[in-house]
Amino acid sequence: MNDQAQMTSEVAANVPAKKTLVATLIGRVVSDKMDKTVTVLVERRVKHALYGKVVTRSHKYHAHDEANECKTGDLVEIQATRKIAKTKAWRVSKLLEKAASV
Repeated sequence: MNDQAQMTSEVAANVPAKKTLVATLIGRVVSDKMDKTVTVLVERRVKHALYGKVVTRSHKYHAHDEANECKTGDLVEIQATRKIAKTKAWRVSKLLEKAASV
């Protein structure tokens, strides 16, 4: 019995730890008026079920921006996280592209 317990512990040691999948989206900042929060517009293109035309669907997410570094027009990557506020469950993980200043 001791050999079997040792064998199962060796097998368990060789199994890699499960890597959690984190949802990430890429979108454009449309509002930075709140403190430590930005509104990100994420657009996706889908084919209409009946007519087959490709249409653009969009959704706005409130994302946590700890350093207040994102400005309107920036392209950012947001990542799902725990609830931070009533409407905020995403955080800015990367600033991909700064907005072109006029």
